[in-house]
Amino acid sequence: MGITKTEGFTSKVTDTALIFKALGHPARLAIMEYLAMSPSCICNDIVDQIPLAQPTISRHLTELKNAGLIQGTIEGKNMCYCINEKRWAELKKHINQFNLPIIE
Repeated sequence: MGITKTEGFTSKVTDTALIFKALGHPARLAIMEYLAMSPSCICNDIVDQIPLAQPTISRHLTELKNAGLIQGTIEGKNMCYCINEKRWAELKKHINQFNLPIIE
């Protein structure tokens, strides 16, 4: 796969594209949906809900975390994940500037 050209675009546009890329996989959308219904959870909770192996779930969590969509805190031996509400609000605000009635 080639390198995506990002020169000439605003940082806001490239940042939003990074988020959409992170959300562009069904497993990641399912993870976000699960986290939206649960205030926080550990990886094993997600593995119990999504039909993928734990290492695969961890890789998807890393992608979502790198995009800033989720954040994690260490609780004992577990990493507890939740949606990054500030980042999500920024994304919704940017999308709503398109005047598309898809996100409220």
